Amino acid sequence: MRIALTAIVLATILAPPAIADEVRILSSRGGEVSRFLDLFEGVRKTGNRVVIDGPCLSACTLVLSVVPNSRICVTRREILGFHAARLIDRHGRLYAQPKATELMYESYPTAVRGWILRHGGLTSHLLLLRGRELDAFYPVCR
Repeated sequence: MRIALTAIVLATILAPPAIADEVRILSSRGGEVSRFLDLFEGVRKTGNRVVIDGPCLSACTLVLSVVPNSRICVTRREILGFHAARLIDRHGRLYAQPKATELMYESYPTAVRGWILRHGGLTSHLLLLRGRELDAFYPVCR
């Protein structure tokens, strides 16, 4: 089950690289934080550039915390979606995770934290960063 889930996560968020030193995020609805941290730590260690080329929501946004800003670029299809950390139990109930939310918030780059704060902070509501606002933080991919 774990191997299948890992394969699904990788297939869902990472497309085959257009060039050997590039990882492209096409679409990710998020998932378990620890899996994304492990995945992005692996990407960081390779030295590859990350292209955000579609929705990168929830735990996917942790790419900003792990991969250096200088190795991230965005396309016109980019969308980053932020919300507070939460735990979902086996019955589908959501539980707020204030300490995890604080840690996640503090891990984002300063400019992104400022944007989140100006838009109400991390709550259960999904904050979408895209377009010109996002282009102000990360270069458009060439």
